[in-house]
Amino acid sequence: MAKRVTRSSAAAAVVKKEHHSPPRPSHTPRKRAVSEQDVKARKKVKTENQNETGMLSPIASDDLSTRAAFPTKPPSSKAKTASDLQSRKLKSYAQFANESPFPDFSRPTPAECKLAHRILASLHGPRTRPKEIVASTTRAGCGDSPSVLDALVRTILSQNTSDVNSTRAKLSMDKVYGGSDKWDAIVAGGQAKLQEAIKCGGLSAVKSKVIINILNQSFEKYGEYSLDHLHQASSDDAMQEMLSFQGVGPKTASCVLLFCLQRESFAVDTHVWRITGLLGWRPKNASRDETHAHLDAKIPDEDKYGLHILLVTHGKRCEECKAGGKNLGKCELRRAFRAGKIEGEAGEDVKKEEIEEVKKEDQ
Repeated sequence: MAKRVTRSSAAAAVVKKEHHSPPRPSHTPRKRAVSEQDVKARKKVKTENQNETGMLSPIASDDLSTRAAFPTKPPSSKAKTASDLQSRKLKSYAQFANESPFPDFSRPTPAECKLAHRILASLHGPRTRPKEIVASTTRAGCGDSPSVLDALVRTILSQNTSDVNSTRAKLSMDKVYGGSDKWDAIVAGGQAKLQEAIKCGGLSAVKSKVIINILNQSFEKYGEYSLDHLHQASSDDAMQEMLSFQGVGPKTASCVLLFCLQRESFAVDTHVWRITGLLGWRPKNASRDETHAHLDAKIPDEDKYGLHILLVTHGKRCEECKAGGKNLGKCELRRAFRAGKIEGEAGEDVKKEEIEEVKKEDQ
């Protein structure tokens, strides 16, 4: 017995760890092969589930919630994994909170930002910040609520889906729980009930878990279901607190900061990331997190609100600038910044998965 264990100790250790039971000596090679197949099968099922629920590629920072929600490590490592993700998010934000991660990349200049803002405003109409934020009862919106917690939940519902679907999810949730902001009823009902209520919005398993966790954390920390103290917090403190929640990345936090807290922050969604690549306003391989940090440092505060909304609008409406659009030489924005165009970005060579992602947002 001792001799056989020594000869196959490595394989036996792997099998024992994965199956939590000692292998039978006569079948050690067979069990090792099955274990490898099981691991591949589990990975395959994870990928298929992600595709079915509209999961994005790892470039989307808010996907931290989905990776934590479907861990591949044993349950004992789950808490550590979530903590590590949180630490990396906060460290990344703190590192580039007030400066670009690309110090040698000078674009966009303030003059370029104002030119783009003028062009887009002439094409789609100017966008100005409202004096008062009113929570809509007919649409979910993205951070459009005076309640910080409500704004955060609405923005989470809008992640990786269309405005139509996020609104369906919000209205369904309100109907199931008897109104808006029924946080105590949502927590009391549990995740399964919330998941069923918002399933029409997509990614309901992930989003319901994220929302329940945020509600629990806010109550444990403040004794109530509220984050309204962030209205008095600095922009930096507000960003860091929102980023501390699992499932909340820079884009989601930036939207709440921009629309709910009425601070100057430049959120980067699919359209903004694509078009700023088209204009040459970011390095070609910059991630969305990096693009957010870079543009937030480069774009003048007075242009952030209007330019963000107009870039999103333009990315949905312009036949040349939408995902998969062809450069016909007619788009005024593209003509103005043609010299800075990044080859291979949106327009001629958009990745298939991004096109599918944007189709959902444009519905």
